[in-house]
Amino acid sequence: MNRVYVCSCFGITEQQVKKHAADGACTPRQIASASKAGTDCGSCVRRIQALLGRGSCPRRELADQGMPVLSEVLAEAGTGRREAVEYGTAAREAA
Repeated sequence: MNRVYVCSCFGITEQQVKKHAADGACTPRQIASASKAGTDCGSCVRRIQALLGRGSCPRRELADQGMPVLSEVLAEAGTGRREAVEYGTAAREAA
């Protein structure tokens, strides 16, 4: 496996950033909360932004529709991020 490091300060790879994004992290700040990437020297923040792209953000979409955001969904459901994102997707489709 060829590892491409995004954050050399904390050894965070592209694959890890993509996994956190798939689990619901939509911004570099949310990636930092999940992995610490971007919190030391900051040189990786632009790379993280590029990996995240301008795609959809389940959390932002829920908030725009007046639905509970991820932290509220997690608290109510007592579940992980992936399940919360799936919950948000199902809620959007039902609306």
